[in-house]
Amino acid sequence: MTLVDYASCIRACSACAVACDDCAGACAKAASSTSLQRCIALCNDCADVCRLTALLMTRESAWAGALCGLCARLCMACAEECLEHALPHCQECAQTCQHCADECEAVSQAS
Repeated sequence: MTLVDYASCIRACSACAVACDDCAGACAKAASSTSLQRCIALCNDCADVCRLTALLMTRESAWAGALCGLCARLCMACAEECLEHALPHCQECAQTCQHCADECEAVSQAS
């Protein structure tokens, strides 16, 4: 696949990393942050994997498709966790993670 083929997924991964960073930060500041520890951890992991996935796609790495598969699974796990919380930033993060998961799954299947 080429950079043009990856463009939509790269944008989705970048947006997801930002949303996850925002969510983790907001959850850490929440009064009930102990109940949000899993959300914070998943958001941090998801943000890091999304950044790495976008980077590998930008480089047109032979490993990009495989990493997209992992990224899709992690984004789904993060989305499911965020949906459990009624906080607006969690709900927004869940939507962004779901979109990224869909984009990454498509790239993974095409690779």
